[in-house]
Amino acid sequence: MSVIMEDTLPFNEGEMAMHQKLNVPPRENPTTPFLTPYGAYMLSTAPLLSMGALDTEGRPWSTVWGGEAGFAGLLGKNVVGMRALVDRAYDPVVQALLGETADGTVIKADKMLSGVSIDLENRTRVKLHGRMVLGTLTDAEDNEAPSDVAGSRGKMQLVVKIDESLGNCPKYLNKKHIIPAVPEPRLISDSPQLPPQAIELLSRADCMFISSSHNNIDMDTNYRGGPSGFVRVISNTSDGAVLVYPEYSGNRLYQSLGNMVINHRAGIVFPDFETGNALYITATTEIFIGEDADAILPRSNLVIKMTVVGARFVQKALAFRGVPGEQSPYTPPMRYLRNEKADIISSAEQTNSIMAKVIQKEILNPSTARFRFRLLSPTNLPKYKPGQYAIFSFKDELDLGYSHMRDDDPLSLNDDLIRTFTVSSFPGHGLPDNEFEITVRKNRKVTSHLFQWNPRTDLEVPMMGFGGSFHIDKNSKDTLIPFIAGGIGITPLLGQLPGLDMSRLRLFWSVSISDIGLVQDTFDRFPNLPSSTTLFITQTDIIENNAMKNELISILKSGAIVRRRRIEAKDLDVFADTFYLCAGSTLRASVLGWLKGKNVIYENFTY
Repeated sequence: MSVIMEDTLPFNEGEMAMHQKLNVPPRENPTTPFLTPYGAYMLSTAPLLSMGALDTEGRPWSTVWGGEAGFAGLLGKNVVGMRALVDRAYDPVVQALLGETADGTVIKADKMLSGVSIDLENRTRVKLHGRMVLGTLTDAEDNEAPSDVAGSRGKMQLVVKIDESLGNCPKYLNKKHIIPAVPEPRLISDSPQLPPQAIELLSRADCMFISSSHNNIDMDTNYRGGPSGFVRVISNTSDGAVLVYPEYSGNRLYQSLGNMVINHRAGIVFPDFETGNALYITATTEIFIGEDADAILPRSNLVIKMTVVGARFVQKALAFRGVPGEQSPYTPPMRYLRNEKADIISSAEQTNSIMAKVIQKEILNPSTARFRFRLLSPTNLPKYKPGQYAIFSFKDELDLGYSHMRDDDPLSLNDDLIRTFTVSSFPGHGLPDNEFEITVRKNRKVTSHLFQWNPRTDLEVPMMGFGGSFHIDKNSKDTLIPFIAGGIGITPLLGQLPGLDMSRLRLFWSVSISDIGLVQDTFDRFPNLPSSTTLFITQTDIIENNAMKNELISILKSGAIVRRRRIEAKDLDVFADTFYLCAGSTLRASVLGWLKGKNVIYENFTY
């Protein structure tokens, strides 16, 4: 027997269109036509409330108010009130609700608005939609305000009747500890061509608040988060900046996108939690799905393009600051524009793949192994050059389909299961033309799947070719060739050691004692390498077994210089203009700082 839920709302035509385009199975809309107890609790305890409203031209704008819990709360059934210190001069939502010349008069208006009450520190939020009942805006006490901002901040009071509410999941909420601050708004720019300060903010922003409307029926405001800079700038001209961002896997209601299907507009605010600056934009929007999305942001299935038609960049506009905390475990890696990363692989290129069969596995230590692949195509074999990587798709092997949350493996929700692994063999050096090797560390789903492979079974995966160009210039004018590697970052060098003049090489290799097996294997395969190597070994107090102890003793006798500490800036004091670097983000950032002014060629592990 089916049960009809009276306390939910139907999907609108835009949401249903998105469901159809993305093959979402039929479901009920969990949005309730009233303020839930959870929504009332969130309003009274959350330190931030992002609001959306339409201006006189029907364009949506967004803002964010607050600073501490208690500035909003329940006044009666489905009726809430809020008192906030706001930027009265330039905040577009303040002006959309109360007008640009509000002077303390109580304004009664049936204006549509939306909001999301959010507690970033505890990763909780609830969406709201309703109508303004009345509001007033009075001058703040500006006795201590600088002369150029006096009168530009105000005390705002709103009474709102809530018509809809919906609790949302904590995915993509990057933690912030919110503290109150006093706005000192100064308008820097009001052009759709964004100023340099706004572009710099976009390069750092790890969240935004976005509002959209379903004609004059309802509105939606919600949070979007990602890695710093997840909103990419396509262009920035006098006609208006063009921005793009990926829509990650969500609850599949598509309330914001459903509105954009109908209205093609959105209002966004980018808060700068460090400075209190704010970038307000209103934009026309386009939705790209599947291959069309992938063509703009490779490895994305859903992309929103925004062409700015109005913008304001306001210095110290916000009544709060935010101390950064943990990034959401669900936050995917950065998605770059295709023209930013010429060698990134499109999912559309999988159609040109051939099958690669795993034929050998050598475990070097519990977390590192070498795998040999054989290409199964009798013709048109792809060729690789030293320093390149192989691109595989493990989608057919490992894709689990959609799920809302996966706390055991949060990054899998947005994982296209395309992987690039540096080729650690040398073309034609002891292997047939249709074989190659990779040396990898066990990390997440794909590498764990490889480690679990049983040689008595067949494992074949589509391979999309070779890419990258991390090539050591053996003809450089430098006498020395310095290469800095962190752990498994040795792999690009392994495929280029044959034919390299070892007397010119200076290898600075930082490893944990747990990787000692990788070091031993490398020295065994390239017996002339130790004399060119300075090895930095950490955690040497954790020697787990006799095999590890014996490997360390062997390495100490190998001829390599061994330091039982981390690599430091002074260690790289060699006479060379060009350095090669392959390491994780922490060591890479340190080395780039130490070698400022030098030409550092490094491998990027983003893909």
